[in-house]
Amino acid sequence: MKIGIIGAGKVGCSLGRYLREHGAPVAGYRSKSKESAEEAATFTGTKAFPSLGELVEACDVIFITTPDRAILPVWKDIEKESIQGKIVCHFSGSLSSVVFSGRDRLGVFACSIHPMYAFSDKFTSYQKLNQVLFTMEGDESALAVMKPFFEKMGNSVCVISPEDKVRYHAAAAMASNLMIGLYQMSLTMLEGCGFTKEEAECLIKPLVQNNVDALLKTSPEQALTGPIERNDKETIEKHLTVLNEAETQVYVNLSHELLKIAEKKYPGRDDTAIKAILDEPQNHV
Repeated sequence: MKIGIIGAGKVGCSLGRYLREHGAPVAGYRSKSKESAEEAATFTGTKAFPSLGELVEACDVIFITTPDRAILPVWKDIEKESIQGKIVCHFSGSLSSVVFSGRDRLGVFACSIHPMYAFSDKFTSYQKLNQVLFTMEGDESALAVMKPFFEKMGNSVCVISPEDKVRYHAAAAMASNLMIGLYQMSLTMLEGCGFTKEEAECLIKPLVQNNVDALLKTSPEQALTGPIERNDKETIEKHLTVLNEAETQVYVNLSHELLKIAEKKYPGRDDTAIKAILDEPQNHV
């Protein structure tokens, strides 16, 4: 089985290097940019294919690691080649295998594969891929090959339904990207209190680090601290008097989630007063 990778960005480079280090038969790359394909090939010890047709002809499995918007156009180009019996996979978190329309007619097996991981660097992200869980969905024939393929490298693999891909990806964005937004909102609030950016970062970093460490090592219930955990309605009332509309919306919505966690931590505790504060009309912006 030979694997060809279309797309030489962060995901393509990281995946190719990871597969090569586990002895997988990666043939090489094809990219929109000749230079990026050659760079990825050099990094992974493979080759840069001069044309899409040559990559498709040489490979049994084709990985599409382009940005989401390019997956369908790439598939339309692949359709023009002789691809019967091949496996085609993309690595989008939000798109499903449905994007490979007409594959039954072409005799192609397809699936979507998504590593639940933030690829932050083109040349180093592969180093932690062994810790990553992969999700897959698609044709049974494709899953029968790709699922054990990644499991043999030590990765856990979960099969999901194509209908759940968007909600699954939204959950990933909330845990990853939106947490960055929450961090930035907190920094901005501290800078509004007169702190410099550097001082604000020094103030908030230990809070973020300790909370994340506790959360990952224990559970949301055990890691929970703050006024919600203490059932401190007076502090919550004060907070709500100094927040702007955008901050209030975030504070109220996330506080309702924290209340659910607090209810698990303290069964039977009366949280009526806090719920009433959060549900006051002026808090719904």
